[in-house]
Amino acid sequence: MADWLDRLDSRVGDGLEAMVCAHHRRRLARHGWSAILPRGEPGQRGWATDGPGGPGLAGRWWSPLAPVRPGNDIRVLVDGAQVLPEIEQAILGAKRFVHIAGWHATPGFRLTRAPGASSLRDLLADAARRVPVRLLLWAGPPLPAFEPTRGDVRRVAAQFCRDSDVHCALDRRERPMHCHHEKLVLVDDQVAFVGGIDLTDLQGDRYDHPGHQPHGVLGWHDSAAVVRGPVVGDVAQHFRLRWAEVTGERVPDAVAPDPVGDTEVQLLRTVPERVYRFRPHGEFTILDGYVRALRQAQRLIYLENQFLWAPEVVDILIDKLRRPPTPDLRVLLVLPARPNNGADTTRGQLGRLVQADDGARRLLAVTVAGVTSDGAAGPQRSGPVYVHSKVGIVDDRWLTVGSANLNGHSLFNDTEVNLAICDTRLVAETRLALWAEHTGAPVSRLRGSSTALIDDLWRPLAEEQTRRVAAGLPRTHGLSLLRGVSRRTERLQGPLRGLLVDG
Repeated sequence: MADWLDRLDSRVGDGLEAMVCAHHRRRLARHGWSAILPRGEPGQRGWATDGPGGPGLAGRWWSPLAPVRPGNDIRVLVDGAQVLPEIEQAILGAKRFVHIAGWHATPGFRLTRAPGASSLRDLLADAARRVPVRLLLWAGPPLPAFEPTRGDVRRVAAQFCRDSDVHCALDRRERPMHCHHEKLVLVDDQVAFVGGIDLTDLQGDRYDHPGHQPHGVLGWHDSAAVVRGPVVGDVAQHFRLRWAEVTGERVPDAVAPDPVGDTEVQLLRTVPERVYRFRPHGEFTILDGYVRALRQAQRLIYLENQFLWAPEVVDILIDKLRRPPTPDLRVLLVLPARPNNGADTTRGQLGRLVQADDGARRLLAVTVAGVTSDGAAGPQRSGPVYVHSKVGIVDDRWLTVGSANLNGHSLFNDTEVNLAICDTRLVAETRLALWAEHTGAPVSRLRGSSTALIDDLWRPLAEEQTRRVAAGLPRTHGLSLLRGVSRRTERLQGPLRGLLVDG
């Protein structure tokens, strides 16, 4: 009976997913983006199987649908304790203006935790005495189905503006059941922060250290890029276009900064169609960037993300697992143990990946926790860490960091901003920094083969901690296998969600 239900669930899930993907292809085609997802049946799509140098556009790492800007200096910062103080210092040093776009912001949130540190509200109010400060937030859902509600956001906006010159605008131009999700901070059009970190403690405190020592209810793993150079002009112009449509104020067009480094960077976006006049047919270059990079993978696909729902992405991973381009290929996923919504959706997609891997151990899906001891003789303590980072790395050739999750919301329906980089030195350095944090190993130990490191370091650590937790023993490390993968009813949640809300 169970086998019959499994087969039925899989067949219905595949059918629903095919409908979702066909709908997405038709939607993209109507608005001039058909090159991103060519037609085909699941598992037979040319974009999922072409290798480097193959037909069409498979040999290109950059998306041809967005400009590539040379001459940038970029660093990828990991976790709030690294990112947020740099944002604060940039705001304190503002000479012309401060522009912020976010999903949400909390007036009382502190970007540093030194005694007497200013709240975000006071930091921006102080800056607004010197320079214009423009804060663009999502207005919240039309119905109070989830946080932040529109009432909450109105109260927040009033607090930012009360007794200050901060101009806070609320963007209500979202698609139904979706939001404005990008997280941008721009100062003087000279420096931009692009990533996954919201300036809030709603649903979890974004200020956390790479060690993720247990504190409060929930640890928070995240990342962002700080960039200087010509690509800042693209980020700045994107903010201006949204701001003008929401407020009617036309800030003078951004002027790209002079080159300050030697890294090429590409701005990728999701802008749904029929939301803004400046992009009536939308933009889906984040999806294009992921599809093009993942289908070229030869050795390593490394994804840190809050969600893994998108069938267009999962189809490529399945194809790589079933027909690995090299024996060394590994797919390493770092996901939250309990995403704040859609847990069943992610587990259903992971079940598809486990089935495609078929025991070959090319796939490893893990989550992280914070672990600390109260001293040499003290008890070991651990606490959950929410993986909110949105990072993709392929073969140490391509890196993306930004606000986009791997679901239909971020790839088709929310506003999102990512950066893509093909600087092999920077890509490798970013991977090493993340892997050092997650494994606890020094960077010097992580410079070898990514395949060997996953097989001989990541997997043993995660499997050992999973055994300890199952036996009721305290953790000694933060890694563990992602549990609860299902091939049953959860398999249907992703395609059903896509049919209902991805219109």
